[in-house]
Amino acid sequence: MKGERARLERLLGGAELAWLVERVRKRLARGEALTSTVALTGATAEQRVAVHRLLGRRPRPGSTLTVSLAAVDDVLRRSGACSDGLATAVVTLTGPVTERAAVAAALERAWREAFAPLEAVVDDQPGLAAWYLSVRDTGLVRRLAGNPEEARPLLDDLAKVIRNLPGTGEPLGTFAARVTNHAHSLDDGRPLATLTLNAARALSGVPDGKGAEWRRDVWASVGLLKDEVSSTVLTMGLPGDDLTPTGRALAAWCDAGQPVVLTLRQLVRDPPRLSAQPVAVCENPAVISMAADRLGPACRPLVCTNGQPGAAVLHLLRLLVDAGADLAYHGDFDWGGLRIGNVLFDRLPMRPWRFDTASYRAAAPAGHSLAGTATEARWDRDLGNAMITAGKAVEEELVLDDLLEDLRA
Repeated sequence: MKGERARLERLLGGAELAWLVERVRKRLARGEALTSTVALTGATAEQRVAVHRLLGRRPRPGSTLTVSLAAVDDVLRRSGACSDGLATAVVTLTGPVTERAAVAAALERAWREAFAPLEAVVDDQPGLAAWYLSVRDTGLVRRLAGNPEEARPLLDDLAKVIRNLPGTGEPLGTFAARVTNHAHSLDDGRPLATLTLNAARALSGVPDGKGAEWRRDVWASVGLLKDEVSSTVLTMGLPGDDLTPTGRALAAWCDAGQPVVLTLRQLVRDPPRLSAQPVAVCENPAVISMAADRLGPACRPLVCTNGQPGAAVLHLLRLLVDAGADLAYHGDFDWGGLRIGNVLFDRLPMRPWRFDTASYRAAAPAGHSLAGTATEARWDRDLGNAMITAGKAVEEELVLDDLLEDLRA
């Protein structure tokens, strides 16, 4: 064996033929036959001499060197330097060659095995089929985990989490510890949280979004609480029920004609029994405060977003929609108010309540100077242009009399 290797080194091992050996090795890795030719542009005189010496032919002029791999194979076999031919000679000189196709096939097989637990869970939940295909085919898991070995425990945990959704109002950290044995596995920015949030959206239908409030809303939509008592919603006149503690509290405050603040925890853990009824939605707490002062128990059901709606607001509105309630929204006629309106009208089936072009034009004379970056109202394409033309902002406080008249039961 040492003698054979020494002969191969003399024939193919020199620096002048290194390019030829490397070309053959690459073809072996691609699983290609060694029957064609290879060419080297800009070959040196030494490289040309080495090839012609190997093949037993006279040097030819020119800077491009063309070599028949079949001819080299024949030389190696006939000379006895390597009776098994060129492929074996290159492996002997440079080490084993693994075909790329085999490597790729093994890698894909490992990825399929890593996804198997998640696929089994999804088979039991047809609503997650499209989500699963996107996770599997977009490469998200591969970007988060890097390789099948690191992805396997991540996907195992993801399968466990999905199998336990929806939750029952459990704090997110407690749920994570119980299901994955790691209380922080679903914290913001963790790979498992990224994957689970998308699955939760697929289960509950929450639109795509971003930010802490959006993530809190998504978790709440599948019965998991994040910052469960810091997210609240201000309401007035929502009729309660005798079946749940939250419902009994609502009933008592409704009869008293007083506003009530509900936490996300109460809405998820102990949701009231709501019914199909008209419900007004406003942007500013001042509307609820004046409704309590002027209307008291005679106020129709009213929910306040208190600016941009948080998780508790969106969860309550979603509960009302599920109960068949007819939601109507009014906000400030300024650019911030339009942005809030876009969030609500995009996410929920709502209709405008005195929040359109005609209502704005009627109220604009009482407004003040409009400032800020213009925004299109997606529920009323003419409203933004009307506001630019008039140049006036109209807050809810300026049209309170009209709003309260509508709220009078």
